[in-house]
Amino acid sequence: MTFPFRTIAFDLDGTIADTAPDLTAALNHALGALGRPPVPAESVRHMVGHGARALLQKGLAATGEMTPALVEEGFPIFLDYYEAHICVGSTVYPGLEAALDGLAAEGVKLAVCTNKLEGLARQFLDTLGWTERFAAIVGGDTCPVRKPDPLPLDEAITRAGGGPAAFVGDSITDTDTARNAGLPCVAVSFGFSDRPPAQLGATALIDHFDELIPALRRIGG
Repeated sequence: MTFPFRTIAFDLDGTIADTAPDLTAALNHALGALGRPPVPAESVRHMVGHGARALLQKGLAATGEMTPALVEEGFPIFLDYYEAHICVGSTVYPGLEAALDGLAAEGVKLAVCTNKLEGLARQFLDTLGWTERFAAIVGGDTCPVRKPDPLPLDEAITRAGGGPAAFVGDSITDTDTARNAGLPCVAVSFGFSDRPPAQLGATALIDHFDELIPALRRIGG
């Protein structure tokens, strides 16, 4: 049986890996430098998805007043700390590596489409030793727009070799991006969603990456 997709694109934060521990540490480092109290990791999980600047904006809003001046002051502090501690507490989700191997064995091209800055996404994947697994890595600053605009996802798929394609993500940003691109989306139930995963409107919902390839076969049939 021929696999129904030529390219599978993945979100990064909350989909490929639980990056909340390191994002939380960087956010709280920046907030502390600005005289703010820390934000708990569970809160940060629901703030992720729109890029580092948006995460800082949400962290400031959660701890007091959020102003453009504070964001500009805190952003380089956040980035410097995160770059230096990008994969200290982050962990890849169980079953993903086997799923990526299984897709590669089917001849599927893999891509990353994230709102994380492209340089940070590449640095994170380099730390894992996974950069070569992906034929394309598109970040939040690769294109003039970011998710949920469909352009970054279209660009990632084009760079990887084209469709038919599907997207794997964890948030409403990801399901909206796939919908805007006219593509099916598999959502994971264990990521950083700000709402119950069943409300994301995904084409399929999985609880473990062991379920990914069967789900893709099902929705691509």
